[in-house]
Amino acid sequence: MGGALRKYVNAFIDGVEHELSALSGKQHRHECTVEAGDLVSAILASDGRLTTTELEAWLDEIGPHLTPPVRISPQQLRRSDLIAGKSGWLDSPSTMFDLLAKSDARDGARRAKTYYDLALKLAHASAALDLVPSPDEIAAIDRFRTMMLRTMDATGVPRPGQPAAAMTGGPTAAPAPDLELPPGRPVEEILAELDALIGLDHVKTEVRRLSSLLRVQKLRAEHDLPVIETSRHMVFVGNPGTGKTTVARLLSQLYRSLDVVTEGHLVETDRADLVAGFVGQTAIKTQQVLVSSLGGTLLIDEAYALARGGDNDFGREAIDTLVKFMEDHRDDLAVIVAGYPTEMGELIDTNPGLESRFARTLEFPDYTTDELVAIFELISNNQQYHLTENAKTRLAEVIEAEPRGRGFGNARFTRNVFEQAVSMQAMRLSDVDVPTRDQLTALESDDIAPV
Repeated sequence: MGGALRKYVNAFIDGVEHELSALSGKQHRHECTVEAGDLVSAILASDGRLTTTELEAWLDEIGPHLTPPVRISPQQLRRSDLIAGKSGWLDSPSTMFDLLAKSDARDGARRAKTYYDLALKLAHASAALDLVPSPDEIAAIDRFRTMMLRTMDATGVPRPGQPAAAMTGGPTAAPAPDLELPPGRPVEEILAELDALIGLDHVKTEVRRLSSLLRVQKLRAEHDLPVIETSRHMVFVGNPGTGKTTVARLLSQLYRSLDVVTEGHLVETDRADLVAGFVGQTAIKTQQVLVSSLGGTLLIDEAYALARGGDNDFGREAIDTLVKFMEDHRDDLAVIVAGYPTEMGELIDTNPGLESRFARTLEFPDYTTDELVAIFELISNNQQYHLTENAKTRLAEVIEAEPRGRGFGNARFTRNVFEQAVSMQAMRLSDVDVPTRDQLTALESDDIAPV
């Protein structure tokens, strides 16, 4: 694995040194070598254990290039502070990254992005040294990524990945599997769109960590190293309008960009598409949907409905068909089942095969009032409306007064309030002969009312 690490160490040193030299007119290879060594050491030290494989890779690819060169045994390296002493290096920007970001802020270049891209690749390659990357190493990569992004934000440097619209709660058509898909998007672009979603901090963290784990495993596979199978099937639990479908769509794009699946399309379905009303027809109907999703991701919304009718319901036949198909095609299919928390637990309990295949559960909490106000403003800005200050206060009152039971629609409720507000504004302006642009775009407090 040492040779595999060499590729990413050299790429980091060459790429970052090029950016620094262009900026200063001097050579900085030594500084970049030290920087690469600090990054590798910090990732290896993040889980508190140093395996022989990790130590040997460090001694092969980092030690000889330092000044003076480090030529000791793995046991001596383990006892030294050369690696363990770097455990906190990921928590704050290095002098080099801070310099690149600030220089980008002055002249509009993208040197920090070069560092960011190469550093993340080196971090993933470091975590790939062991057969099973530890959760602490994956968490450390996510912490390192977040630190770099916050540094870029603080200096006014654009983040890697194109800025994308955050979630509005509105429906988006899923691509049909028989149509040619557009080119896959870069992973960082998809993660940037994930980061831009309002709220969902825990969900974002878990998706980013899964992305890192899959990237690490992909690196090992590229070098013909053993790989532990990582389940791509997930359970999403939460009330309506909490972003489950939006995140599923982004996750399906991540799977495509990481080559987890061969095609990368997303098929969205529910009980009505899977269950028939006659004996023997449900298996055929379910099989057709599953075949259409092969090579991509299948999202089953309100999946708990499959187990609602008892032992004699045809939904159980759909579940059995699903379990068998997932086993037969486990290398080229991702399945996400979504629904209310309690009911989804009951669904998983209906078939032992479901529990073993759905090893990951993501919980989507209800949005806070402030988050729902932010979602409303996002929707209104996209439609070229804006809230007056009084209207914003009124909106918070309307949201706060809405009961937060199972029927609460979260982002869907907010969209309904917006659509009603637009109608109310139209009625308010009906007597105005020639409304101004500001009148046509402003939503007043009188336009905001409970749905």
